[in-house]
Amino acid sequence: MNDHTPAPRPPAPAETRGCLFALSQPPLMLFLAVVGMLLFGTSVYDLIGW
Repeated sequence: MNDHTPAPRPPAPAETRGCLFALSQPPLMLFLAVVGMLLFGTSVYDLIGW
């Protein structure tokens, strides 16, 4: 006879972390903030023309 019991499921894959997880890390955010402020400061300095 046919056995109608469900087949066992394979284990769920491990959760993968994308780039949004990497961007949410505090050291990276501090680094990007410093680089952004340096770029902003140099652009303002260039516009004012001191």
